[in-house]
Amino acid sequence: MVSQAERGNAVLAKPAASKIPAYRTLFCFVVPCSPNVCAVQKLIGTNRKYFTNCKQWYQRKICGKSTVISYECCPGYEKVPGEKGCPAALPLSNIYETLGVVGSATTQLYSDRSNLRPEIEGPGSFTIFAPSNEAWASLPAETLDSLVSNVNIELLNALRYHMVNKRVLTDDLKHGTTLNSMYQDLPIQIHHYPNGIVTVNCARLLKADHHATNGVVHVIDKVIATTTNSIQHIIETEESLETLRAAVAASDLNSLLESEGQYTLLAPTNEAFEKIPRETLNRILGDPEALRDLLNHHILKSAMCAEAIIAGLTMETLEGTTLDVGCSGEELTLNGKPIIANKDVLATNGVVHFVNELLIPDSAKTLFELAQESEVSKSMDFFRQAGLSSHLTGSERVTLLAPVNDVFKDGLPVVDSNMKNLLLNHIIRDQLSSKYLYHGQKLQTLGDKELRVFVYRNNLCIENACIAAHDKRGRFGTLFSVDKMLTPPSGSVMDVLKADHRFSTLVAAIQSAGLTENLNRPGTFTVFAPTNEAFRAMPQGELNKLMGNAKELANILKFHVADEILVSGAVSALVRLKSMQGDKLEVSTKNNVIHVNKEPVAESDIMATNGVIYAVNSVLQPQASRPQERGDEPADPALEIFKQASALSKVKDKKISRSPVYSRLLARMKENSGGF
Repeated sequence: MVSQAERGNAVLAKPAASKIPAYRTLFCFVVPCSPNVCAVQKLIGTNRKYFTNCKQWYQRKICGKSTVISYECCPGYEKVPGEKGCPAALPLSNIYETLGVVGSATTQLYSDRSNLRPEIEGPGSFTIFAPSNEAWASLPAETLDSLVSNVNIELLNALRYHMVNKRVLTDDLKHGTTLNSMYQDLPIQIHHYPNGIVTVNCARLLKADHHATNGVVHVIDKVIATTTNSIQHIIETEESLETLRAAVAASDLNSLLESEGQYTLLAPTNEAFEKIPRETLNRILGDPEALRDLLNHHILKSAMCAEAIIAGLTMETLEGTTLDVGCSGEELTLNGKPIIANKDVLATNGVVHFVNELLIPDSAKTLFELAQESEVSKSMDFFRQAGLSSHLTGSERVTLLAPVNDVFKDGLPVVDSNMKNLLLNHIIRDQLSSKYLYHGQKLQTLGDKELRVFVYRNNLCIENACIAAHDKRGRFGTLFSVDKMLTPPSGSVMDVLKADHRFSTLVAAIQSAGLTENLNRPGTFTVFAPTNEAFRAMPQGELNKLMGNAKELANILKFHVADEILVSGAVSALVRLKSMQGDKLEVSTKNNVIHVNKEPVAESDIMATNGVIYAVNSVLQPQASRPQERGDEPADPALEIFKQASALSKVKDKKISRSPVYSRLLARMKENSGGF
């Protein structure tokens, strides 16, 4: 047994914050103009300090905790009174003596007790990864007692496992390599991470490259143990991984987890599986492809020791997805959640971290599961109320266009037969990926509508609904989050205009100008459609002139039509369209309102099979074709237009109020024609 006095002399007292991972340091960052002075990062609130390096220099935080920078002599140098920096080089001594200098007095003591001292004082060229005093103190008492009370054999073996029979400097410690230890040539695993951190069997190098006459000393933050088991063997022998063991066997991943390599297994415990709804868990366990994706999502492509994590980083899984691995204070996190229960269980082919929550990848989820706790959760309630759940939870290959929650900030619409049909047109008959969509592509919906794809510089839209977030691909369905309820097209531009009483005057004008056939044919039009109100707002002289000149009327109407489809979601600061008249139309957005030639749009995205319509409350006029004042009365063609408009208005809306100008014109037409 180790006496209390011996333990007190051998190791430093364990600090109160010793559970904070000692992640962080490695090589000296030499301060300019001060010879042999190194920067040290100190973790505020603890007595821990770490020799920093350039890669960590500007972070000033370790797992969210602030650090301060101080300076001290680099290893092997000391101050000289009256001189700057640390100019004096200390004489080299053997490894045994060096252990006492570098903060590993406990390793020095145990070297003496185990009869290792003569070897590390004598001739040779050795490397020792020496546990710090705090590392020995952090061992469980029973572990330490068993080491030092077994006639020194176990202690000697343990120390020799920390040694290599050659001089190895940090430049030689390459990522993913192994070194043969001096205990039965058992391997020591080395990882040298991009952030500069080096680990030895997942113990971090605290102070590196302390030269001795017979080798080199590296101080590490843990007592390392031999490793003889593969990841698969750990799964098979750990009681808390019983459910994982069955899942691995069912997915035929045993051979992978037994094979050579360097993996990280985020091993879900039995408790993690129990947290999943039974229906969801049974579905995944009964689906070989979903199960394999689930397990591969828990396997990282490289070994990642906890001590190498000092801030957030993204790691790729065998499933092809990524996980955000980070830390917060004392805890490691996955995707921002502190769910790692036990870390750095070393295996011959990697490292295992036990996690107490199951990480279900999108590829193993239903559409409903993809949408949980997301920006489209209200849409899911909407589809559920409409009785469409079966399309979103089964094995049907579909793509769901789900409006984001902001669309329903005033509440969900009432679900009736029309609304159910509209929602069916938000479900596409195929599992798509947005990156493969192309401009002009046609998509078939469960509601038997054909939807068009529009690709713009700043957006990707399906009809009037533009994709608002990266799509999520589930087991059978893909989720597209869109910025508004989709409006399937119904009829040509002329059909839509005729069906809306607001455009009766425009319809009559189009017919009079001979443009009906143009707007009925297949095409890709954007129409800025003046409402009846727009025509009523025109000065009487301008209106009379316009309606009395068929050629000028056609010219003005063509100025309201562009031969390409532009939905509102594609309008950023400014978009210029060439009108069929030839001049440019300037479409912009301000305070979430679409403007055309600086005139606000009353309604956007009225979809037609051959275009899109915007309702505007003003008649747009090209600069070069401004009408000039004229005193004569409307000619017969104008009277005919108003007859047509009046007839349409009577049918569509008998209660529409008329402006004085329009009323006087109707009165004149009655006088001249004897009524309609």
